[in-house]
Amino acid sequence: MSVPRDLDVRALGRRISTWGRFGQDDVRGSLNFVTPDAICRAARLVKRGAVFSLALPLSADGPQVGKVGRNNPVHLMSVIGDQLPGGFTAADDWIFMPLQCGTQWDCFAHGSYDDTLYNGVPASTVTARGSSVIGIERWKHDVIGRGVLLDVARLRGVPRMQIGEAISPEELDRACAAQGVAVEPGDIVLVRTGWITMFTRDGDKVNLWEGEPGLSIACADWLTSRRVAAVACDNFAVEVYPSETDTMIPLHMVLLRDAGIVLGELFDLEELAEDCARDKVYEFLLVAPVLPVVGAVGTPINPLAIK
Repeated sequence: MSVPRDLDVRALGRRISTWGRFGQDDVRGSLNFVTPDAICRAARLVKRGAVFSLALPLSADGPQVGKVGRNNPVHLMSVIGDQLPGGFTAADDWIFMPLQCGTQWDCFAHGSYDDTLYNGVPASTVTARGSSVIGIERWKHDVIGRGVLLDVARLRGVPRMQIGEAISPEELDRACAAQGVAVEPGDIVLVRTGWITMFTRDGDKVNLWEGEPGLSIACADWLTSRRVAAVACDNFAVEVYPSETDTMIPLHMVLLRDAGIVLGELFDLEELAEDCARDKVYEFLLVAPVLPVVGAVGTPINPLAIK
């Protein structure tokens, strides 16, 4: 697979655009593919009642190192030991954190180009007060459905892929074939590279951010043609970095802004992947709703894969 450095990312965006497909005022994009019937089918995948959390813990010891203004959460107690009449003793707390400092979904308002967001919404609708049109609270009944794990690291026979290694559409097809699973409309696709173990196993939060393996820009057509609802990876930006093209994070550009596909980052897929390798079942119910923070362009989540 070879991607030209001078790839016309805007032309790719126009080709895969879903603007107007779900109406001129649509803000849900690919989430429209998750129909009630699709949710019911996903619920029937639960056979064992086994639950896997795909979230990193939210703590001061998280993966952030201060890049792009993101730090780890600050958790403080505001009430300790206040005793009420009758004996009830209360504790209370608060947290200060970037909404995209851990396992997260990116909202469409997270990224724009040429002064435009998904479905033609002006980028100027995102101000210091947040997004007035495509705030993530608009997804408060989402994201839930059939999850599919594509374990590319295992397919390659490695515990962890390396910086700059790009995953091609053909490799996604090979992962599907090897695992006996097909990606269907409305699916939430999880792609494992093993990169998260740089932090969770090695404790190396510096090199975690120096680059990453991830999806090639060539996967844009693969994802849109299958009408996936969302794609998430165990890295910090879903796509390979450094970029294959002269454009930085081109997959973010065309998926968020043009195709309206939800992106998930810093998913911990290790425990789930081990279970899938044991029972050879790579599909499950995935429940990963957003926090309905009004005007937010992303939120932390605790995705649950249920088998």
